[in-house]
Amino acid sequence: MEKKLMRRISDRILRDSLIYTVVLLLILVAGYVLGNSVIWHGDEPLYSLLRWVSENAVLTGLILWIVGLFAIMTRYLYYLGGLIETMSRSTRQILKEDDTQIELPEELAAVQLELNDVKNQIRLSRFQAKEAEQRKNDLVVYLAHDLKTPLTSVMGYLMLLQEEPDISEEMRRKYLDIVVRKAERLEQLINEFFEITRFNLTTMELEKSRVDFGRLLEQTVYEFGPMLEEKGLTCRLDVPNDLTIVCDADKMQRVVDNLLRNSILYGYEDSEIVIAAAMEKNDRMILTCTNHGPTIPKEKLERIFDQFYRLDSARSTSTGGSGLGLAIAREIVRLHGGTIVARSEAEVTSFRIELPL
Repeated sequence: MEKKLMRRISDRILRDSLIYTVVLLLILVAGYVLGNSVIWHGDEPLYSLLRWVSENAVLTGLILWIVGLFAIMTRYLYYLGGLIETMSRSTRQILKEDDTQIELPEELAAVQLELNDVKNQIRLSRFQAKEAEQRKNDLVVYLAHDLKTPLTSVMGYLMLLQEEPDISEEMRRKYLDIVVRKAERLEQLINEFFEITRFNLTTMELEKSRVDFGRLLEQTVYEFGPMLEEKGLTCRLDVPNDLTIVCDADKMQRVVDNLLRNSILYGYEDSEIVIAAAMEKNDRMILTCTNHGPTIPKEKLERIFDQFYRLDSARSTSTGGSGLGLAIAREIVRLHGGTIVARSEAEVTSFRIELPL
């Protein structure tokens, strides 16, 4: 872009210099012819000057030519300085939070396009940052509000047990069961706060090793047995034997954990979840997690991996979801050199992960 602009200015300088040279030669020739056609008596005011010019024609032409070129160069230097000043003012407009577009002279059309692109990107980044911050603030408010409910229940039932020593053993067990469930709920919510802090203040580092990925999947599914049973779900594994990859086992288990947890929370009751893995010829592994549930609208599907974005605020609040699980999963997959995408249609939602072996 800079080379194109300088080439254009250089071409204009060369063009103006050639025009000036031709015009100057024509003027000198015309002056010489006209001067020789007039009879001079020697007492005319211009006679001495014209005689000196006639006797020093080459020197006079050279002086006029140099002066003309200097004037042309000075003009274009001022012109170039004006363009630089215009660009300088335009760069300051980039940071302004308004919808006005930067306008530059025709010579800077390419610069104008680039500056407007940068300004639009900055505006978009600001909007996304504000939106993410707002989602985070809303989430903290939701979680803080949710802390009160189980805490109030725990305190209330503990006070009942304390104030009523003669309560029946059956009621005591019932109250204690409620207290345990509410305490577990409190633990989940507190863990969500730690999750938010870890995700924003730390950088994940991988500790890779050779991992039997099939075994990792079996272990993760086994740990979700109670949650699956509670909703009447089944989870089918379709994994080849001896599926070994190099990865960070703990973090990849966290990815599978997040995908399976989402499938359980958002899947239909009494349906099947399928986790499948296959090796590609290009030394990559394809992992999919598919469940049957409400179709995710396209506009929400595009944002499902955003930080603090929750598909269903009410449902996520009741289950303790922070909107970080899929964002963390994407980051872990990215650090492994892989990709993760989501599809949802006809009440079937599928997550596909592609990882190097």
